[in-house]
Amino acid sequence: MNRQLSQIQTAAKWSAILLLMAVVVGSASAFFLWSLDAVTRVRFENTWLLYFLPVGGFFMGWLYQRHGKNAGEGTHLILAEIHETGVGVPRRLAPLVLIGTLVTHLFGGSAGREGTAVQMGGGIAASFARFFRLAPAEVRLLLMAGISAGFSSVFGTPIAGAVFALEVLVIGKNHWGALVPCFIAAVVADWTCAAWGILHTHYVISSDGFSLEPWLVGKVILVAIVFGWVGGAFAMSYRWLSRQFKHRISRPELRPVAGGIIVIGLFFVAGGDYLGLGVLGNDANAVTLPAMFHSAEIPASAWIWKFIFTVVTLSAGFKGGEVTPLFFIGAALGNAFAQMLGAPLDLFAALGFVALFAAASKTPIASTLLGMEIFGFNHGFYLAVACLVAHRSSGGYGIYSAHRPALPKIRKFPPDM
Repeated sequence: MNRQLSQIQTAAKWSAILLLMAVVVGSASAFFLWSLDAVTRVRFENTWLLYFLPVGGFFMGWLYQRHGKNAGEGTHLILAEIHETGVGVPRRLAPLVLIGTLVTHLFGGSAGREGTAVQMGGGIAASFARFFRLAPAEVRLLLMAGISAGFSSVFGTPIAGAVFALEVLVIGKNHWGALVPCFIAAVVADWTCAAWGILHTHYVISSDGFSLEPWLVGKVILVAIVFGWVGGAFAMSYRWLSRQFKHRISRPELRPVAGGIIVIGLFFVAGGDYLGLGVLGNDANAVTLPAMFHSAEIPASAWIWKFIFTVVTLSAGFKGGEVTPLFFIGAALGNAFAQMLGAPLDLFAALGFVALFAAASKTPIASTLLGMEIFGFNHGFYLAVACLVAHRSSGGYGIYSAHRPALPKIRKFPPDM
C-alpha cells in the first residue's frame, strides 16, 4: 500500500512538473515565432538593415562573450548535458539564444528557428530541474522532454517532436522508455503555442491518394541518394568552415563581423531571396519555401545559394538553427529534380524538404514522421523511402556533433524519486 501511494505521488509530481514545463516552453515558442515574424517584416520594409549585419553580429558575439559563458555551445550543450549530467545548462541560455536569433533575422542572416526553440526548451527544462532539485536521471528525462516541447511547438509537429528528442541523441539507437514524457510535453507545448494564436505555414501536396508506381519509386530512390549527399556535404561544410573561422579569427565577437561582410557580398551576387528564414518573401516573385511546391519558375541554383548563405551565417557564429534552411535547400533541390525527371513537383519538393533534414541531422524516423504530419500520412511511403535512403547515403557527418554511440536505457516513466 505504501509503495502504491509512493508511486502515485511520484507520478503526480512528475506530471505537474512536465505539464508546467511544457506550457512555459510552448508560450516561449509562441513569443519567439511572433517576434521572428515581426523582425522579418521590419527587415522587408527596411532593406538597408542588411548593411548592419556585421554590427549586429558584433553585438551578439560580444553579448555571448561577456555574459554567455558556455551558452554559446547551444544545442550541443543540452545534448552533452543529457549524456553527462553535470556539464551545466545555464539559465541565461534561453534569453540569449532568443536575442541572438532575432538579431540574426533582423539584419538578414540566413538561419533557422528550431535551434532556438530546442535551446529554449532545454534551457527552461534545466531551470525546472534545478528548481525541483531533480536527480541526474530525472534531469536527463526532463531535458529530453524540453527538446520535444521546443521542436514540436515551433513546427506544430508533436509526434515528430517526441521522436526527434530520442533519435537525435545517438546514432542508430533510441530510448523508447522516455517516449511517453516526451510525447506529453510535445503535445502540451504544441497546444499551448496554438492557444496563443500562432499559425504554422501550411503546405499541400495536391495528390490525395497513394499509389505505388514502380517508376516513381525508382525516381524517389535516385533523388534521395542525392539528398543524402547534399545533406552530408552541408554538415561537413558547416563543421569545416566553423573551424576556419575559429582558427583564423581568435576573438569570437569578430567572427560574426567577418561572416556578415561575406553575406553582404553574397547578397550582391545572388540577391535577397536567400537571406533570413526563407519562408516569407518581400514580393510575389520571391523565391520562398512555400513557392517550391507549386512554382516551376524556381531557379535551379536556388538550393546552392541557400546552402552557401546558411553555412556562412551559422559557421560565423550567428544564432538560429539549421533545419528550416535545410527544408529550403531540400525543397528547392526537389523542385529542380521534379522538372528534370517529369515527376510531381509538389511531392518531390516535400521529399527534399524532409530527406535533406534526415540526412544532415541523422534522424530518419523523426524526419519521416515530420513529413507525415506536415504533408499527410497518405504520402508516408515515399517520405519514408526518401528519408531512409538519404540517411544511408549521407556519410558519417551530421550537424549535431554531440551524437553519441549509446546512452543508458531509460526504463520507465516516471523515474523513482
